[in-house]
Amino acid sequence: MSMKFTKLLSWIAKILLRIIFTVFYRVRVKGLENYKAAGQRVLVVANHVSFLDAVLLGVYLPDDLAFVINPRIAKLWWVRWLSSFVPLLPVESDNPLAIRVLIARLRKNRGAVVFPEGRITVTGGLMKIYDGPGLVADRVGATLLPARIDGAQYTYFSYLRGRMRLRWFPRITVTFLPPCKIDAPKTAKGAERRKRVGIMLSDLMVNTVFSTSDTQRTLYEALLEARAIHGARHIIADDIRREPISYDGIIFRAYILGIRMANETKRGAYVGLLLPTSTIVAVALFGLHLYGRIPAMLNFSMGSRGLLSAAATAQIDVVYTLRRFIIEAKLGDTVGKLAERVKVRYLEDLIQDIGVGLKLRGMIAACFPLLVYRRLCPTSRPNDPAVVLFTSGSEGTPKGVVLSHTNLLSNIEQLKSRGDFNAKDTILNALPTFHSFGFTIGMVFPLLSGIRVFFYPSPLHYRVIPEIAYELNATMMFGTSTFLAGYAHNAHPYDFRSVRYVFAGAEKLREGTRETWINKFGVRIFEGYGATETSPVLSVNTPMENRPGSVGRFMPGIEYHLEPVDGIEGAGRLWVHGPNVMSGYLLSDAPGKLRPLDTHLGSGWYDTGDIVSIDEDGYLWIQGRAKRFAKIGAEMVSLTAVEEFVYRAWPDFSHAVVAIADKRKGERLILVTECNEIDRQLLVARAKSEGLSELDIPKQVVLMEAIPLLGTGKIDYAAVGDLVAKKLPIAQ
Repeated sequence: MSMKFTKLLSWIAKILLRIIFTVFYRVRVKGLENYKAAGQRVLVVANHVSFLDAVLLGVYLPDDLAFVINPRIAKLWWVRWLSSFVPLLPVESDNPLAIRVLIARLRKNRGAVVFPEGRITVTGGLMKIYDGPGLVADRVGATLLPARIDGAQYTYFSYLRGRMRLRWFPRITVTFLPPCKIDAPKTAKGAERRKRVGIMLSDLMVNTVFSTSDTQRTLYEALLEARAIHGARHIIADDIRREPISYDGIIFRAYILGIRMANETKRGAYVGLLLPTSTIVAVALFGLHLYGRIPAMLNFSMGSRGLLSAAATAQIDVVYTLRRFIIEAKLGDTVGKLAERVKVRYLEDLIQDIGVGLKLRGMIAACFPLLVYRRLCPTSRPNDPAVVLFTSGSEGTPKGVVLSHTNLLSNIEQLKSRGDFNAKDTILNALPTFHSFGFTIGMVFPLLSGIRVFFYPSPLHYRVIPEIAYELNATMMFGTSTFLAGYAHNAHPYDFRSVRYVFAGAEKLREGTRETWINKFGVRIFEGYGATETSPVLSVNTPMENRPGSVGRFMPGIEYHLEPVDGIEGAGRLWVHGPNVMSGYLLSDAPGKLRPLDTHLGSGWYDTGDIVSIDEDGYLWIQGRAKRFAKIGAEMVSLTAVEEFVYRAWPDFSHAVVAIADKRKGERLILVTECNEIDRQLLVARAKSEGLSELDIPKQVVLMEAIPLLGTGKIDYAAVGDLVAKKLPIAQ
C-alpha cells in the first residue's frame, strides 16, 4: 500500500469518525489552540477511561502523532490493522530501556501521545501514574500537553461495567489545557530527580482532572446531572427509618416540601434547618434551593443561647425541624426559647395535609426537573450562597460561614480528582450535617456522585455504628479521632470487613487509634485537614499518597502562604486561597450582611490560624493552632504536641492540655484528664523517658469525669479553659 494512498485512507477515516462522534456522542473539543502553542516537540499526556480514547485523540488532533501503547495490546489483530494508518510505539511500562524509541522520536521534533496511567481505569478515577513520560519529557526538553477525556467512561468501551450505569451514546468532551514543561530542580539527580519528576507528573494529571470539572453550576443542577448519569431510579440515600430514596424521590419530595416552605419564607432569605442527619435534610436542602432560599444549618448542640445568636447573625425568621427529633433529643426547652424569637415550624405539620393535586404536580416536576428548576429559580447563579454553616466555636464565638455553590462543587471535585470513588461504594455517615465535614463530604458529595449513603443521626452510638457498617457492607466512613477510637473499642474484628476508606478530620488523629484500626480491622485511616471556611477539605492522605502523621497533600487548585511566627522554626501560620474558600462571613455586628475576605495578601485569602510545616514532597504537618501555643518564658510550646505525648502514654483515656496565665513565666500548662492514675510525678518520669524538656510537662493535673466535647466530636477547649480557670488561681 503506497504512502499517499495510506494517507488518503487515513484522512477519509478521520472525516467519517468525526461525523460519527459528532452525531452519536456529541463530542465537544476544547482548547485545541493549546496544541499549536505546544510546538513540535510535544508529548500529549491524557487520562485513560476507555478504548475510544486513542481514537478520539487521533481523530481530533491535527497532526499524525505516534501513540505509546502496551505491547500486549499492540498484538491484537484490529490494533495491528490500525497501525497501518496510525504510528504506534509499543512500550513496556516496567522496562526503562523501551522508552528509547519514544525519546528518539521526540528528539526529531515528532510528537507523541501517552497515557501515563498505563492502563484503562477500572475505578472511574485516575489510576497510578507512571513517571516514565515525565522522565522522557525532562530528558529531551519536550513540552507536555495535558488532555482530559470525559464521558467515554460511561460507554460500553470502558472497563466500568458493574460499577457505573453504562450507555451507548453519552456526551463526550475532550479538553486540552495549556502546555507546560517539567521544571525539576537542577540539583536533583538520580533517584531523587525521578521522584520529583514523578510527583510533578502526578500533580499535573490531578490538576488536569480537577480544572476540567464543571464547578460553574448550582447544586441542584449538579443533582440533576447525577440523576442523568446514574439513573432516575438509582437508590441514593437511606436512614434509620429504612425508607430508601432514589434521585426521583428526592426531586419529588423536594418539590412538595419546597413549595410549602416557600409559602412561609422570602426568596433569597436565610432559612434555618434544625434537623438530625437523615434523608429529610437532603430533601429540605434541595427543596429550599429549588425555590431560591438559602439553607442555614443550625447546630443543635449549641444550646439556646448559641442558636439565638446564630439566628440573629443570619437574620433567620423561620426554622424548620422535626417534632419527633426534638422529643427524642430532649431539645424541648432549647427550641422553646428559640421560638420566642423566631418562627419554629415542624415538618410533620407541613406534609400532613398534602393533597392529590400537589402530589401530581410533584410527579410532573420529577419528569421534567430541569425545566421546573429554571422556571422556579431562573436567577440562581453558581457564585450565589448555597448554605450557611456556623463555626464550631471550639475557641471563640461562632460565625456564619457562607459557602457558594461553586465552593462546594469545587471541594467535591478536588476530592474526586485524588480518589477512586464510584457508584458501587456505600457511605455510612453519622456526622452531623451542621458540621462542614458531615454536610459537604458526608451528604452532598455522595448525592452528587451516585454513591449510596446511609445517614445515622448520632456519631456517639459506638456500639450501634459498627453493626450498621457490617449490615450495610459500608465501604466508606468518616469520623474524628475520638469517634473512631470509640467504634474500634466496641466493634467486632469483622464489622468493618468491607470498609476500604476511613477518613479522619476535625482533630488530630491519635497514633493509638490508627494502630488499632490497622491491627484489629486491617483498615488504614486516611487523615485529612480543613476548615468550615474551606468547604471543608484542604488536604488529605490517599492510598496513592499516604504519609501517616501528616494530613496529606493539598487539594488541586489551592494556593498557600506560610507566615512566619516568632519563636517557631520550620513552620508558619497557614493562609490559603482557592475555589473552595468561602464567599465570606456573616457576623453579629452586621447581621445578614456578607463580609468577604479582604486581607493584606489580597481578596479571598483565608487565615486558617494553624501553624503548619510542609515537607519537600508537599505533605502538611500540623503543629497546632496559633491559639494552641503557649509562650513560657521566651519559648513557644505546642499544646497539641504535649497532648500527643500524654495520649502516647495513656491512649485509652481522653485528655486536654490548656494554658493559663502565670505571673512569673507568662503561661503554664495544665493537663485535664479522665485518667485518675496520672499525677505530676508520673508525667515527669514519662517525659524524661521520651527526652522531653521541662517546658513540655504540664505543671498541674486536673481530673474530670468527662472532658467537654462539641457536637462535632472535637474537644471544647473554651469550656475546658473556663472550668480550669474556676478551679485554679493565677500562679504567683
